[in-house]
Amino acid sequence: MRIRTVLALSTAATALLLAVPQSGSAAPRPVRPAKCAENVLKLRAGQSADPTVVHISVTNRSARTCTVDRIPTVTFGDLDGAALPTPAGESGPYRIGAGRTAYAAVRTIADPADPEARRVDAITVSADPSRFGRTFTARELGAGDAVLVWEPLTTWWKPSVAAADKALDTK
Repeated sequence: MRIRTVLALSTAATALLLAVPQSGSAAPRPVRPAKCAENVLKLRAGQSADPTVVHISVTNRSARTCTVDRIPTVTFGDLDGAALPTPAGESGPYRIGAGRTAYAAVRTIADPADPEARRVDAITVSADPSRFGRTFTARELGAGDAVLVWEPLTTWWKPSVAAADKALDTK
């Protein structure tokens, strides 16, 4: 009889220990916003006052905060590759609040007189590399008949145009 009582008390004590949270246990992780659905994003692009720079933006038109990739994907006509990020880095989430806009600056070419410059009639901008994004013709950008491209760079998304220009070191 004594053995049963000891076993019952031992089982009850074990159950209590398992039910009590341990002081070393991890805190709950914060909930990350979902990736923005493509249909809630509005992409814009236009030539800046500097003919070597295009400003791009993405607006979250939904009622909730969501995320895009922190590095916009910018491709040029039928050329291979995309603008390289500055600073260098890897993909990751960038939060955009409901109704908020993020901005980036793209240097298409460092020197318009560069003999290796390529000419394209459009650029494509995407807030996520897994999505098609939106294509803007050179005329829609305000760049005339063609966008000059050679070793293009893009900033990460920033909270303002000024911050994007500063990240690109434009004046």
